[in-house]
Amino acid sequence: MKKFFAILLSATVLAAPMAQAQDWRNGPDRSRHVEKRVDKRVHVQKKVVVHKHRWVKGHRMSPAERRRMAEIRDYRRYRLSAPPRGYHWVRVDNDFLLVGIATGVISSIIASR
Repeated sequence: MKKFFAILLSATVLAAPMAQAQDWRNGPDRSRHVEKRVDKRVHVQKKVVVHKHRWVKGHRMSPAERRRMAEIRDYRRYRLSAPPRGYHWVRVDNDFLLVGIATGVISSIIASR
């Protein structure tokens, strides 16, 4: 009789966590515990358009174009010649342009790899 109660007690101890582990939402009385969820997902597809601008000698650049270009002050680093007075080197993508400071006219183009 003692063995029977010991087995019954150990079965109860082992079965209790399994009984508690059941998900209460999947039970037979599911209608009371149903949660309403609304998932709203917005998918935005971005299209990338790349406009490769071919620079031409003599082209006058707008102030907006000049603002987005990086001025090169250390021209020796890129093995460029010293710019004449009133001009400066700018880098656009991988091209180096010699541009007039006041006018924005391209006087020279050096394409790099």
